[in-house]
Amino acid sequence: MAEIQLAIEGEDAVAATEALLQIPGISGNYKVNADAQEREPVITTVATIVGIVGGAIAIAEQIRKWYQECQAKQSGKRIEKVLIVGRNGRRLLLKDATVEEIRQILEGK
Repeated sequence: MAEIQLAIEGEDAVAATEALLQIPGISGNYKVNADAQEREPVITTVATIVGIVGGAIAIAEQIRKWYQECQAKQSGKRIEKVLIVGRNGRRLLLKDATVEEIRQILEGK
């Protein structure tokens, strides 16, 4: 399986990325973009999903739920933007993405 990447931008990017990688059925890692950290207080992480266990529709639903929960946090810190890049190079902002669109990215369609 080719890798799928998510760029997560915002003050709470590290915690949000760690929560994403704890979703059952997703395995991967992430790195913090050091350039962004030095210029601005907004942090950008890049998570790489190297394996998905289970159905793509179930994982797509979990990713959508994760995104909605991150947006609903009342801690004052938020994630501003999440971009998912599929193995075929297709890009999708999660802001208004449907479960079906996320599934298509995960499946490389």
